[in-house]
Amino acid sequence: MVVTQRRIFVSYHHGSDRAYYDEFARIFSGTYEILHDRSVDRPIGSEDPECVIRRIRENYLTGSSVTVVLCGSNTWGRKYVDWEILASLNQGMGLIGVNLPTNLQESDGSSLVPDRFYDNWRSGYALWQQWQEVVSDPLSFRQNIEIALKSSKSLIGNSRAKRLRNEPLR
Repeated sequence: MVVTQRRIFVSYHHGSDRAYYDEFARIFSGTYEILHDRSVDRPIGSEDPECVIRRIRENYLTGSSVTVVLCGSNTWGRKYVDWEILASLNQGMGLIGVNLPTNLQESDGSSLVPDRFYDNWRSGYALWQQWQEVVSDPLSFRQNIEIALKSSKSLIGNSRAKRLRNEPLR
């Protein structure tokens, strides 16, 4: 029996969380094909959200199963992360958020996440996991990938307006 290697798209704030992406890719690259938007390295050439979302979909998401959002201190306010989540949900991909150690907790104990991710976590579509759990128990994370793939598409919430600008860095 041939096992197909799943494609995982990773969304993160390139300016703050590249080291976490590199570690994630190191841990899981033998199990999954790890993809990310390289627009920071090779600009897409447009600030038009529809054009960028189309290119993200065509160049990075097509054929992917799940989007993993690495949530650091600045991820919540990045327009490209929002657009990557939007495009992923439009394709019915699974969605998992990973809370990074750089994501400071608010006074109520919560962490800041992209609004579109939050909508889908609240609906029960998206899964949420702590970074330490991912790196200490990769098998559990692989199981969450399979769980995310089985989430009911009827739970997807993607009606929020697109983020049109980045928030200032924290």
